[in-house]
Amino acid sequence: MLARLGAALVAISLAAASAAARSSDLLLDGKVKQPKHWTLADLTKLPAQHVTVTYQAEHNSVTAQFTGVLLWSLIEAAGGLADSGKGAELHHAIRVTAKDDYFVISSTGEIAPNFGNKPALLAYERDGKPLPDFRLVMPGDKHGGRNVRDIVRVTVE
Repeated sequence: MLARLGAALVAISLAAASAAARSSDLLLDGKVKQPKHWTLADLTKLPAQHVTVTYQAEHNSVTAQFTGVLLWSLIEAAGGLADSGKGAELHHAIRVTAKDDYFVISSTGEIAPNFGNKPALLAYERDGKPLPDFRLVMPGDKHGGRNVRDIVRVTVE
């Protein structure tokens, strides 16, 4: 009886650990040439960027330094946009979705280097400390509404 209970607890623990590992994965899909799953280890192999942002939170102003990968760099690492039409960088939206289904949408033109060149960052560190999950940081935003926490999916539409 105890052996069965112990085996069941081990199985539950392994399943929970597996689910926890998956929760920190990121899916990049949609209109990219090679949809891809990213882990923290994958992202840290890409060139890191650092941004300092200040934004108005609910009751005060927040300033923090974030480290991560430019969202445009992730799209390029997935083979780029799956659209070879004229002005393709201007014709798509990017939906960034969190674990709780909160999402924000921005345009590819806003972050494309040849157009808006906004350094939208998929962060994995804040003030030199690891974040528990990925976070979108949009430098220059007055309020932090597009600074999405717990990101699980980025879809190019």
